[in-house]
Amino acid sequence: MANTKSAKIPKSMEDIHVTLTEMTDNFCAEHLNQEYADLAHAAIAALCRKRPSPLNSGSPRVWACAILVALGQTNFLSDKSSRPCMATADLRGHFGVAESTASNKAKLVRTLLDMHQFHHKWMLPSKLATTSLPWMIQINGLIVDARDLPVEIQEAAVQKGLIPYVHHRSDE
Repeated sequence: MANTKSAKIPKSMEDIHVTLTEMTDNFCAEHLNQEYADLAHAAIAALCRKRPSPLNSGSPRVWACAILVALGQTNFLSDKSSRPCMATADLRGHFGVAESTASNKAKLVRTLLDMHQFHHKWMLPSKLATTSLPWMIQINGLIVDARDLPVEIQEAAVQKGLIPYVHHRSDE
């Protein structure tokens, strides 16, 4: 599946973008994985494009932590059955950010980016194939799994942002 998230950012935000991506990349390489790094890139770029960008004020260390906490909450990072798995306190500890600060900024990140559990835009790609909820859509009042629908309907759902991509059945 190709990553279609835009990385375009305003010139005025380039330095902040570089700083935050370096911080999140280093953390993800050491403690998480490339999927988290890719989602962090998308979140940072999206926050850089906000007018006004919340990233213009506050510590980059706090923002990097908040973005990763928000992504971790969305992807069940602290769930022991999840891989990778990390307690939020350990993540915050790495960045030296207080619990209340990390929680408040992570909530702001989730709100600004409409980030919530099972939203395909902010879900780890490796979990999309094994989780049904991001694929559920409503058609004529019925909830259906979009993966079972004809390709034409899936394509329309992708264009509307309802599902992540067209799922081709193996029996086709």
